Amino acid sequence: MRQYSADLTPPWKKPKPVPEVAAEPGLVVEEPGTGFCGAVIRCEAGTVTLEDRFGKHRVFPMEPGGFLLEGRVVTLVRPAPGGPARPTRTASGSVAVPGARARVARAGRIYVEGRHDAELVEKVWGDDLRIEGVVVEYLEGVDDLPSIVESFAPGPDARLGVLVDHLVPGSKEWRIAHAVTSDHALVVGHPYIDIWEAVKPSSLGIGSWPRVPRGQDWKTGVCRALGWPENTGAAWQRILSGVHSYKDLEPELLGRVEELIDFVTAP
Repeated sequence: MRQYSADLTPPWKKPKPVPEVAAEPGLVVEEPGTGFCGAVIRCEAGTVTLEDRFGKHRVFPMEPGGFLLEGRVVTLVRPAPGGPARPTRTASGSVAVPGARARVARAGRIYVEGRHDAELVEKVWGDDLRIEGVVVEYLEGVDDLPSIVESFAPGPDARLGVLVDHLVPGSKEWRIAHAVTSDHALVVGHPYIDIWEAVKPSSLGIGSWPRVPRGQDWKTGVCRALGWPENTGAAWQRILSGVHSYKDLEPELLGRVEELIDFVTAP
């Protein structure tokens, strides 16, 4: 006689086994019950701690089928001991997402005033910007800002963020920024004469940024005062090489860049 299994459920109706995934630091998952999405920062006996892009932490039990990974139900398990270390932070201090692909560019943009500004933003926030799909472009000068805003035509689905040097009340830069700011265009700035000053002197091995007499070219004056060759391009490369993470930058710049990223990526 032919033997039949007690389970008469057709194969196509049987639930598929839920894959197990090691909860390695940096792995981004979603807890479907709460909708909380974040990267693994800690895995302990029976629980996993996630951190979202705003730095908020949540602890969840590692239950079977308790998480979504790229839309698929998975079971998180403790990683094997002695596994390879993985970076958990980007240069900006955000949670690193190893292997993440760059997102298709948004319609929104961030403009910064000058090539040096763009290079510094890329070095510290580049990983974050690629994941968010935000393109950074640079202005030749703040005088070009009104025409750029008019041509860009910012709107709800295409926000424009702008970072301006030496944005202090009453200045020419301040008046231009005030004139172009709207619900969909945000202009912020730092108080420094040039983006060079936003790098902490201690990160470059100098005591402080020198004071340059009014009327002199500021960058050239800085090179002279520090005993550097009067080659501003070479000086900038020297400065940029001293920047490894957000810890090397002044908070007045950090806060403004983070504000622009949040503005451009807001739903």
